[in-house]
Amino acid sequence: MTNPRTTAAVAAGKLASLASRVSRRGGGAALPGLRAERLGPSPAANPGRTLGRGRIVVTGTNGKTTTSRIIAAAMDAAGMPYVHNREGSNLMRGMASTLLAETGPLGSIRGAKAKAGLFETDEATMPAAVAALQPRVLVFTNLFRDQLDRYGEVDTVAGLWRKALERAPRDATLVLNADDPSVAEMATGWSGPVHWFGLDDPAYATETAGAFDARWCACGGDYRYERRYFAHVGFWRCSNCERKRPDPQTSGSSVRLGLESATLSIDSGEPATMPLTGLYNVYNALAAIGACRAFGLPEPAIRAGLANAQPAFGRQEVVDIDGRKLRLYLTKNPAGANQVLLLLREIARGRPPIRVALLLNDRFADGQDVSWIWDVDYEALAGLAGTWWAGGDRAEDLAVRLKYAGWGTASTVEHDPERFLDAILSETMAGDDVFVIPTYTAMLDLREELARRGAVAGKLE
Repeated sequence: MTNPRTTAAVAAGKLASLASRVSRRGGGAALPGLRAERLGPSPAANPGRTLGRGRIVVTGTNGKTTTSRIIAAAMDAAGMPYVHNREGSNLMRGMASTLLAETGPLGSIRGAKAKAGLFETDEATMPAAVAALQPRVLVFTNLFRDQLDRYGEVDTVAGLWRKALERAPRDATLVLNADDPSVAEMATGWSGPVHWFGLDDPAYATETAGAFDARWCACGGDYRYERRYFAHVGFWRCSNCERKRPDPQTSGSSVRLGLESATLSIDSGEPATMPLTGLYNVYNALAAIGACRAFGLPEPAIRAGLANAQPAFGRQEVVDIDGRKLRLYLTKNPAGANQVLLLLREIARGRPPIRVALLLNDRFADGQDVSWIWDVDYEALAGLAGTWWAGGDRAEDLAVRLKYAGWGTASTVEHDPERFLDAILSETMAGDDVFVIPTYTAMLDLREELARRGAVAGKLE
């Protein structure tokens, strides 16, 4: 028998969704779930646990959205019906909204037994999401310092993840990044299955310092590296105890990065190409492959998903406007920004100085402490960036940081997205590439202006 409060919660959520669409205030990705949460009980748990093929939750500092999209593409290729918070609304209200959109008036999902669930999950939301959804597969991409005013230090996030594991089914599979010692530590004390993924390509080893966010093992020993790819990610071992990088079941090698695609060998087998680039997206692909394998998807579908995966908005999205290509690379923290800069450094080799537009906001969704830009290695592009523009609410902070990084003087320092875009268009020609590096809300502001000019579709919530 359906719980009356569940019925009321579903009704409230659906009314909120309808009102959101009619008023054109957002796409209804979070508000319905927020309204339903107030009536309960657990609008995500009730329909979510009825998804008979099981649920996957994906979390991590960077790469959640892209990893989830690759998994979704593999599910499409396998012909598996599924429910997915594709818009990236990854708090409990967003997941509840996704599920409410699939439910009938009494709170049940039609054909639920034949469907899977795929949920991108905010790092701090993981305990509640795991408790509500009871997933079969839990994916952890990486753990870096991010928005200290929201999450605190990485130890705080790791503590939340361990709390999530306490609420997970004992037979659930953890899909863990073997190259990230902080993520690998999630396996300590876990009695269920673990599927490891990692990179094995010495060509991408580096001596650059980067932004280390894991220096010491839980035992107090230092991490030592045979090979390091970026930040604290690589072939590691503890100098004091027996902990070391596990051997991955899903491994990538022979990586080749292009402007709009990357090729890698999976488990030393046939090369696979995906329409995404950057070493960070190679890691996202490996996380997705590991998750698909742990979930039981067939290998042909996994490779097809990799080949067909499309970037989410702002994550290597390419926008054509007046003959220019704006190439958007969302950044939120030092580790992610450094990976984008390293990719642009590779792209810039052998070509004229590239044009770079950077936007920095300090709103709640970005993190209000922007001191993190001083931990970003902007110096990696010194001399390779020609014309560049600084925008967003904290444009002046960017201009100062990049002056010290050796970039010279910004062509434009502008808060207003309309005038910022006008400056880019006035100083470039048809056929030019502009590499745009925004923080989250700055990206939304820019895309809203692009939508106003007809260059992209619709307003995003």
